[in-house]
Amino acid sequence: MSSVRKTETIPQWKQDEVDELVEFIDSFNSVGIVGVGGIPSRQLQAMRRELHGSADVRVSRNTLTTRALEEVDDGVEELIQYVSGQVALIGTNDNPFGLFKQLEASKTPAPINAGEVAPNDVVIPEGDTGVDPGPFVGELQTVGAAARIQDGSIMVTEDSTVLEEGEVVDDDLANVLVELGIEPKEVGLDLKGVYSEGVLFEPDELAIDVDEYAADIRSAAAAARNLSINAEYPTAATVGSLLSKASGEAKSVGLFAEIESPDVVPDLIGKADAQLRALAAQIDDEEALPEELQGVEAAPDPAPETGDADEEEQAEEDDDTDDAETTDDDADEDDGDGGDGLGAMFG
Repeated sequence: MSSVRKTETIPQWKQDEVDELVEFIDSFNSVGIVGVGGIPSRQLQAMRRELHGSADVRVSRNTLTTRALEEVDDGVEELIQYVSGQVALIGTNDNPFGLFKQLEASKTPAPINAGEVAPNDVVIPEGDTGVDPGPFVGELQTVGAAARIQDGSIMVTEDSTVLEEGEVVDDDLANVLVELGIEPKEVGLDLKGVYSEGVLFEPDELAIDVDEYAADIRSAAAAARNLSINAEYPTAATVGSLLSKASGEAKSVGLFAEIESPDVVPDLIGKADAQLRALAAQIDDEEALPEELQGVEAAPDPAPETGDADEEEQAEEDDDTDDAETTDDDADEDDGDGGDGLGAMFG
């Protein structure tokens, strides 16, 4: 940035102030300019106390603030464009988004005075004003509110926009708003710009919905995980799911091909037992069936795994198939009930 270096002699107190401002700017990771116009001194001090520990505010003359920004240089001089009107420096080691959120949360509603510019549309809401019948109804109508006396009170019959954003408040409207307790403006430190780690941020770039942003990140992470699994690309976050999926698919193939693997045999027995029960349930003449299969009801075929079941679901399936298993010894020792039909038939 090309500029004419100020070479004139300045009073020592001004140089001392500039030096302190330079030190202030250098001591923070993020430095910004905030508007302090319209904030009473007492309220400004309260805001500074509220920010203590997370941010610091330094009020000085605009000319000295500009000189300090120029002396620091290093990109922070871009903030000079915001040094106009009643402003102050603000410094923080927090990120600019956290600073903006904190400043916005600290703003409080305040009445608007005659001669001020409306920061947004001023609306008198529909409802009972709580004011007894009298001249006030005329004052409401004068400023543009739909008002009338009803049920012993002054009522506003519909939401009434009495001033649009950017228009100047007159005495009549200011008095009406005070009477109704309507505070259409917010008082607080108004962040105009902040410089952090080589980047200049403006308020509209910092005003993000944190919850929505977090939801977007979660959605993106889930989509990336699904892509990794579907593409069979192992990562630290997906290798467990890929192994589980592969194991389930291998087991499904084993069940379909009736491979007598130790991991598949319990499910094969359960599947065969279910098929046997289904067949027995179709025979009307129970005398034609072995005693173990008389009166049994068909059991549903166990569904093969798809590979995404977790260990708990696998354990439940194993428990179900274990109930259907029998050994030769069990068949010899116990005639059993309907659930032991497969062992009795092939023991």
